[in-house]
Formats: sequence, structure tokens, C-alpha cells
Amino acid sequence: MGNLGLTEMLLIGILLLIFFGPSKLPELGKALGKGIQEFKKASREITDSVKDDTTSEKK
Repeated sequence: MGNLGLTEMLLIGILLLIFFGPSKLPELGKALGKGIQEFKKASREITDSVKDDTTSEKK
């Protein structure tokens, strides 16, 4: 899972163009980027809090 080749990427791009049109694609890309950024930030915060909890328990 996660291995997308050139053919698959082109097919996804063509389907996105058909369903959403060229005017909506930049908005969708921007929203997707923000969502991924927020997810990474939240996962980083959770990881940091777990690390802090485990290091404070050892002391």
C-alpha cells in the first residue's frame, strides 16, 4: 500500500479534473495541504507529550 506509479497518478489527476473541474483543484490542493499539516502537528504534539510523560515517570 502506498506505491503509486505514474499511470495511477495520471488516472487520479484526470478523474479529479472531471469531477471538480480545473477551477476547484487549487482550492482542493490547498485544503488537503492544510489538513496534512494539522495532522502532522497534532501527531507531533501527542508524541512529545508521551515522551515527556515517560521521561518524568523514570525520574
